[in-house]
Amino acid sequence: MSTRETDRISAAEETLNTLFDISQLLNTGLDKETLATCVGLIESGVNPEALAELRRESAAAKTATRSTTNGR
Repeated sequence: MSTRETDRISAAEETLNTLFDISQLLNTGLDKETLATCVGLIESGVNPEALAELRRESAAAKTATRSTTNGR
């Protein structure tokens, strides 16, 4: 692997770590893998607001499923 490629990977990891720290401070509930997936989708052109809405809906559905399951 070239030095340039190593530097690029190192910079990407550092950026992801910084984004994860911010995510933790904002209590997003995203793990590092999910955050990396979201970043990749946004870099590929997915609308960030649409992705955020999808995440909110997914979290709401998960909460509803838990309360339904626990309410039996």
